[in-house]
Amino acid sequence: MNKVTMMGNPIEIKGHFPQKGEKIENLTLINKDLADVGLEVFAGKRKVLNIFPSIDTGVCATSVRVFNQRAANLENTVVLCISADLPFAQARFCGAEGIENVQTLSTFRHKAVHEALGVAIVTGPIAGLTARSVIVLDENNQVLHSELVSEIKNEPNYDAAIAVL
Repeated sequence: MNKVTMMGNPIEIKGHFPQKGEKIENLTLINKDLADVGLEVFAGKRKVLNIFPSIDTGVCATSVRVFNQRAANLENTVVLCISADLPFAQARFCGAEGIENVQTLSTFRHKAVHEALGVAIVTGPIAGLTARSVIVLDENNQVLHSELVSEIKNEPNYDAAIAVL
């Protein structure tokens, strides 16, 4: 079991966090229309999975804003912002912020994704949500880069994620 911290306090993360060279099997997530979607919807594209606890927190919102800005210049790449938030909350945030270059997806009906990606928080005050992480996939869902952010309150390394694209 992986451990990260939240304000310096250890929290346990369940599942295997994917490493460079591994392949991600298909995941089922929920889009803004409440439909199930899998990675096959983005076949042939590189994918940045920006995974975070909740869009309603400052650092999570910042990660969506930063990736939205950087995604505007990426070719053949989609940025998927993934959290357990309801699609309504994700859409409300993106609409209010003018976010147009990323897609939000929810795990609210498919919590198995948390453990499948090795980001399932199982202890601490936000147990049931996901640890902050970034996984960059190539067109065939091979991991090019992965970062499990060691402190939940910290932002991911945007430059490292974008550099592999």
